[in-house]
Amino acid sequence: MYKSKTHDITIEVSPAYIPEQSEPERDHYFFSYHVKICNESKRDVQLLRRHWIITDGFGQVEEVEGPGVIGVQPTLKPGEVFEYSSFCPLPTPTGSMHGSYLMVDKAGEPLEVQIPMFVLTEPSQFH
Repeated sequence: MYKSKTHDITIEVSPAYIPEQSEPERDHYFFSYHVKICNESKRDVQLLRRHWIITDGFGQVEEVEGPGVIGVQPTLKPGEVFEYSSFCPLPTPTGSMHGSYLMVDKAGEPLEVQIPMFVLTEPSQFH
C-alpha cells in the first residue's frame, strides 16, 4: 500500500495486476487500483477534480484530468472515508502513477491533496 497525507487528508492506494484482462502478447497490461481517502481534518471537504500522471515502462507520460472520481464529487465530513476502485491499461508490464485531487472546504478554500506515487508491475517481471 502507498500512502500520503496533505492538509490532514490521507490518501492510500493499493494497486493490482489483472491477468484476466491483460494480453501480454499484444502489449496490453491491465492494472486496477483501490483508493481510500480519509478526511482527518476538522472541516468538510469536497473532491472536485482529479489529475493523474501516468508513466509507462518506456517513460511515456500521459496526464488525465477531469471532474471528480468515478463520476462523483464526494463530500467528506471530518472523520469520514471515501473509497473507490479504478483501472489503468498500459502497453508495458511496469509503470507508475501519481497525481493530486483538487478539493474545496466549506469556505471555498481550495486544497490540493497529493496522491502518492505507486508502482504498477506485472508479477512475472520479478522472476
